[in-house]
Amino acid sequence: MKHARKTTKRMRVVIGGTLVGAAALGTFAVVSASAGSSPSTAPRSAAGKNLARSTHLSADAAGRAAQAVLDAAAKENQRVSVAVVDRNGNTIVTLRGDGAGPQAYEAAQEKAFTAVSWNAPTSELVKRLENAPTLKDIPGTLFLGGGVPVDAKGAPIAGIGVAGAPSGDLDEKFARAGAAALGK
Repeated sequence: MKHARKTTKRMRVVIGGTLVGAAALGTFAVVSASAGSSPSTAPRSAAGKNLARSTHLSADAAGRAAQAVLDAAAKENQRVSVAVVDRNGNTIVTLRGDGAGPQAYEAAQEKAFTAVSWNAPTSELVKRLENAPTLKDIPGTLFLGGGVPVDAKGAPIAGIGVAGAPSGDLDEKFARAGAAALGK
């Protein structure tokens, strides 16, 4: 009697393993068949007219641009911070140069955000404040020279902001050096 129970347990284990294996194989076959479905039978998505493509600056390119800014500033013995933001104003990279003031870090981000938001250098945007002084009240913006947009095919894809030099003109000069490094 005892021997019959062991055989029964073994048989249950074997049968259970077989069933699990068969189920797994059946699932694999269904998934494989679904993956090979023709486009006409595949479910339709929201593709086509409902989607838009956009171009984004890579993190590697943003890093190269930021380093080019720091290099240009170092040649003129200036201590600056630089920020590179994407098309949506999200920070990709921020570098605080050796000896840059504590205010420069945040100011660089705000200049980059401002430049990409209006697709214009911040030095030009300062002039717009004469006709629209409340522009400066928009959170996260800074209307001082030192921010430049980066575009591709006429559309902004990033902004570079620099802060810490004695003037916005110098900040913008260094920001332009960063943008120029992207064309190489």
